[in-house]
Amino acid sequence: MRFLYRHRFLIARRVVSIGILVLLWMGANAHLGVLTGNLSSSRLFRTVPLSDPYAVLQILAAGQPLASTVLLGAVIVLLFYALVGGRAFCGWVCPVGIISDGSSWIKRRFQLRGQFRVARSARHWIMVVALPVSAITGLAAFEWLSPVGIVQREIIYGPTLGLAVVVAAFVVADVFVLHNGWCGSLCPLGAFYSLVGRVSLARIGFQVDRCDHCGDCVVVCPEPHVIDFHEMAQKGIVGSGDCLNCARCLEVCPRDAYRFASHFHRSAAPDLDEGDHHATKHAA
Repeated sequence: MRFLYRHRFLIARRVVSIGILVLLWMGANAHLGVLTGNLSSSRLFRTVPLSDPYAVLQILAAGQPLASTVLLGAVIVLLFYALVGGRAFCGWVCPVGIISDGSSWIKRRFQLRGQFRVARSARHWIMVVALPVSAITGLAAFEWLSPVGIVQREIIYGPTLGLAVVVAAFVVADVFVLHNGWCGSLCPLGAFYSLVGRVSLARIGFQVDRCDHCGDCVVVCPEPHVIDFHEMAQKGIVGSGDCLNCARCLEVCPRDAYRFASHFHRSAAPDLDEGDHHATKHAA
């Protein structure tokens, strides 16, 4: 029971992400109408449209016509993630997140680091560049190359050898090549949702008076740069849009300094000392 409690949010995330893929697979192969389509465009109960806003932007840039229901689906999804946290998609839905978590575990277990450090801003540049490339080619540029798209299509419409090849190549690149991994360095979809995350209502709250700066949260966080103790002490929340709302920090914190909160929460606790501003660096 202690293991289950310690990993309660990790288990919940896996249930959600795998459950969504199962429902999509059943919609395509067993004609179950709970969720039909794929992560780019689907329908809930064959009625409510759901569309990936970033995919829609690429299609519009490519000059391809879109049905009004697809545009409505993009608005619905955008509003949903503005409520629950933009990069909650990365932490709770994206199938590549499962693979990325596995890569991160391998890195921690064997103390490995990718050899090439790519600036985290690169994913934002890729996000922007994909739009004019889509306009030039007439195709949704990132959707054709996206590991997210490849993995989900392989799972929903029938896994082939290609799935094993993609997963193996992804893990090798994530563990041995990229210092911050695909999700932390290159994924434009994560960059898009990080913009939504800046204004999202749901946040990870932080109680500075409980924190002893053990660094456990920094070790397990998929985006450790969001753990800025100085900023969190002032605001009472993890303020960065890059936060996945994955709640790993809630699970590992021995003093329960983290909790779920809202964007409007502000801490009444005293600020940290100046030296604590660098706690993230020392903990890492």
